[in-house]
Amino acid sequence: MSSVLDSLKVKGVFFKNRFVMPPMQGDHATVEGGVTEKLIKFYEQRAEALGLIIVEHSYVSLNGQRAKRQLGIYDDHLVPGLKELVKRIQPFNTRIILQITHAGAKADEKLGIERVAPSAKEGARELMVEEIEALRYAFSRAADRAVSAGFDGVEVHGAHGFLLNQFSSPLTNHRTDMYGGSFENRIRFPLEIVRQVRKQIGTRFLSYRLGSVDLQMMGTQIEDSQQFAKQLAAAGVDIINVSGGLCGSAPSSLAAEEGFFVPQAHAIKQSVDIPVIGVGGVKTPQFVDQVIREGKVDFIAIGRALKNDPDWAIKAVKFLKTK
Repeated sequence: MSSVLDSLKVKGVFFKNRFVMPPMQGDHATVEGGVTEKLIKFYEQRAEALGLIIVEHSYVSLNGQRAKRQLGIYDDHLVPGLKELVKRIQPFNTRIILQITHAGAKADEKLGIERVAPSAKEGARELMVEEIEALRYAFSRAADRAVSAGFDGVEVHGAHGFLLNQFSSPLTNHRTDMYGGSFENRIRFPLEIVRQVRKQIGTRFLSYRLGSVDLQMMGTQIEDSQQFAKQLAAAGVDIINVSGGLCGSAPSSLAAEEGFFVPQAHAIKQSVDIPVIGVGGVKTPQFVDQVIREGKVDFIAIGRALKNDPDWAIKAVKFLKTK
């Protein structure tokens, strides 16, 4: 029986425990998406007792920007700042990976961005096939920059209604070509991204943030995501980070329950042979340890509680060691 304090070996590399800091947009970057000292300190202050940090979603191209001070990975000039971030975290022996993303229809039009999506929706223009190919290259180049910056790996963002999630969900993908219609066609582009990134980062870790459910009758169901997860694993994903789909990261219908996406993560875990991260309003070290001991997930992510208290994980480790 494993504890949240136990190490875990993935691809021959040890994670010192099962605590994960999930990607959380902090709006601490420059207006160009560059790393700032404030951003570095945010991660540095929380790193000591964590097994894994997933750095907040970083846009791979200018038309995929979600917010004004969002972190970027769209150009080589951003690499030195990211390299400094990694350098400051390394002394803690905490694994650190970078989440890469494109906002799609959720890009901020106030920034003068022409919003694009799998299908025309609420002012967003439908992507042409050649643009999809260009975006595949943008994700690949972003992954290469993450490697150059020294990250232990990359997480591809396929949840929370962003571009790749817009492709996979039947509620937002109404295309009639090879990228739409059937389930296999809807997950085609996300899988192409995964294979391209896998090729680009070599032996480093590849995580996928999976939008497991839309919480709408005609949307993505957990059974769909179980099948998708199997194909993600076959395409080279090492870790699946399970969250919400179009319903977002904290749907009001679930948010009252601690670990509200852990049941979905457990369902995914039963379908694949790779580690799975659970998340969802986690507040207490007792709950964190319980879900690991019960084998529901392999890692557990603590978001808002860790954001509000930089020492949350340090306190949790001390508490669990004295139980």
